[in-house]
Amino acid sequence: MDHDLTIDEKRVYADRTGADEVLVAADQGVVVASLSGDRVGEFGLDHRAAVRDVAADGDRRAVATDADVLVGDYAPTDFGPAVAVGFDGDALLAAGADGRIARLDDDWTTLGEVETPRAVDGGMVAAQSGVHQVVGDGLRRVGLDGVHDVHGRGMPLAATDDGLYRLGNGWMDELDGAFGVVSADSADERAHAAGDGGLFAREAVGDWAAVDVPTGDRVVDVAYTDAATVAVTATGTLLADAGDGWRIRELGVTGVRRLAVQE
Repeated sequence: MDHDLTIDEKRVYADRTGADEVLVAADQGVVVASLSGDRVGEFGLDHRAAVRDVAADGDRRAVATDADVLVGDYAPTDFGPAVAVGFDGDALLAAGADGRIARLDDDWTTLGEVETPRAVDGGMVAAQSGVHQVVGDGLRRVGLDGVHDVHGRGMPLAATDDGLYRLGNGWMDELDGAFGVVSADSADERAHAAGDGGLFAREAVGDWAAVDVPTGDRVVDVAYTDAATVAVTATGTLLADAGDGWRIRELGVTGVRRLAVQE
C-alpha cells in the first residue's frame, strides 16, 4: 500500500445514489438496500466476502472482513483480518481478530490490544475484557466485562452478558439480562437493545419497554434514519418502522451480524 495516501484517496467515501441506504453484513457479503421511510426498495449483494461488521457515517463506509478492512467502494487498506469497524469523528477505527485496535491515519496506527473485541463505536471498543476507550494514541479500560456491543457517542451504553448499562457516574444498571446489541441515534433520542429477552426500546433514561417484532428470529442490530427505526435479524429479515408498525423484507442472506445506515 502507498503509505503517502490520504484517507480521501483511499476512497473511504463511497459512491451513492442519494437515497437512504441500509448496509447489511452477512456471510455472503454486503447487502445494500434502498429505504424510503419504512419501505424497502431495491436491494442486492454489493460485495461478495464473509463480512463481520459494517459502519457508515455520512458518505463514509467501512467493512470488516476475514481478509481486510475495506473502505468506500471496497478498497483494501492492508489492515488484515478484522472483526469490527467504527467511526470516531473523522477517524476510522478497526479491531483485529487478534485483539489489535488501530486507527486509520495515513497508515494504520496501533492503539493497543483487548481480549476478544466485538464492536467499535464512537471511540469505544466492546470486548470480553470490558469497554475500552481511545485516549490519544492509546486505549484505556473503562470498566465492565463480557461486553458484546457499545454505543460510544453522547450517553454511552453497553450490552453485556449480565445486563445493559449506561455510563454516568460509573456504569449504572439499565436492564438485567444478557444483551448482545445496543444502539442509539446521533441525538440520543432513540435507543434500542436486544438480547435473550427480545428487543427493547428506551422510553426515558432508565426506562425501557419490550417491543413486539413480527418474526421469531433474533434481532442482531438496530440503526436509524430520520424517518424510521431499522433492524435486522440473524437470518436476514430486514425490518423498518416509521411509526405505524414494522414492515419486513427478506434479504435472502444468512449469518447476518450488523447493519449500518447511510443517509
